[in-house]
Amino acid sequence: MSTHFEKVKEFVTELEYEIVSEDTAEELIVVDKEEDSIKNLIIDCEDDILIIESFLFEVSSTTKEMLEWLLKTNREIIYGAFVLDNEGKKVIFRDTLALENLDINELEGSLNSLQLLLAEHMNKLLEFSKQ
Repeated sequence: MSTHFEKVKEFVTELEYEIVSEDTAEELIVVDKEEDSIKNLIIDCEDDILIIESFLFEVSSTTKEMLEWLLKTNREIIYGAFVLDNEGKKVIFRDTLALENLDINELEGSLNSLQLLLAEHMNKLLEFSKQ
C-alpha cells in the first residue's frame, strides 16, 4: 500500500467523509457524505494520479439538449467535469489530481466542486435522468 493511498484516506477522514468500502490492493475507496448529497463517490489512486468519480445518472437516450447542457455546464464547474462512460450510457462527475503534491485543500476543493454542482443543478440532473 502506497503512502499516497494512506494520505488520501487521512484527508478524506479529516474532511468528515465516511469510508464505506476499501480495496487496498487497488488503492481505491468509496465514500459517502450524505448531508452533502455525496453517495458512493469513488476515490482511486492510480500510479501518480488521483481519480475522483461519482455516478450521476443513467442515460436511456442522449439528446442534443442534454449534451449541450452538460457541455455548457462544464464551463461553470470549478473543478472536475461531466463525462460519459465508454458506452455513453452513464453521466459521471470526474476529476483527476496529481498525487505527488496533493494537499487536503486541493482534495477539499474538488469534493466541494461536486457538492456545489449537485446543489445548483439537482433539478436539471433529475430531469435528464428521467428521460
